[in-house]
Amino acid sequence: MSALLSLSHVTKVYRQGGMLGRRLITAVKDVSFELGEEPEILSIVGESGSGKSTVAAMILGQTEPTEGELQFDGKTVAIHSRAERKAFMKEVQPVLQNPFEAFNPLKRVDRYLFETARNFSASGKRPDRQQAEKMADAALHHVGLTLEEVKGRFPHELSGGQLQRVAIARALIPQPRLLVADEPVSMVDASLRMAIVNLFGRLKSELGLSIIYITHDLATAYYVSDNIIIMRKGEIVERGRARTVLDNPQHPYSRALKDAVLGADFSPAT
Repeated sequence: MSALLSLSHVTKVYRQGGMLGRRLITAVKDVSFELGEEPEILSIVGESGSGKSTVAAMILGQTEPTEGELQFDGKTVAIHSRAERKAFMKEVQPVLQNPFEAFNPLKRVDRYLFETARNFSASGKRPDRQQAEKMADAALHHVGLTLEEVKGRFPHELSGGQLQRVAIARALIPQPRLLVADEPVSMVDASLRMAIVNLFGRLKSELGLSIIYITHDLATAYYVSDNIIIMRKGEIVERGRARTVLDNPQHPYSRALKDAVLGADFSPAT
């Protein structure tokens, strides 16, 4: 079976400092993994500095690997023009950590939805206002909202959970095949985090989406993931089926992460 996404021996090295004090920092080292054609949720877990967000940035084409190759649908991810960026973003969409940074506070959120509908219509034809509204409303319904609820409202008039769902709806409008969600619940109130996590599970089932879920939260990763990758200092230290790995982690770092979570038995209550 061909892979939807493939990373092969990917390394990312950054240069820091000026001419006299330059040093090299390896953010990601020799990372390889695949997402198959069948929809799945893959969690990439690690502490700050583990390299997980750098992997996300490379998948999204925001930065290129120093070594190795990323392929999406059998083609190398290499974005050098606005047209290439637009074509790629129809297939792969981001969900950012802080929804309030994803929206201009002086711009109504429905305008973002309409603009996305007009620029990234799955049909390739630029829709009129009425069609754009229908597309936005359909995407909002997938996340448990309606256009009527958000129309004319500014970002600060919505809760963090509502705004994150609007951001996810916006990402759904182009009908992508892959979402890359980088710490999508870390800025959301704790009482609402599982609602967002449950939403990702529904989107996988209902829309056939694959989702890369970047997180430091082992509990939500255990709950929502099909597969999991654990990273430390830029390298993969453990991988496999999420519940197999987290029920019985083999690497000392994986065990330490689990032990650091209060109530490290992730099994759902009966």
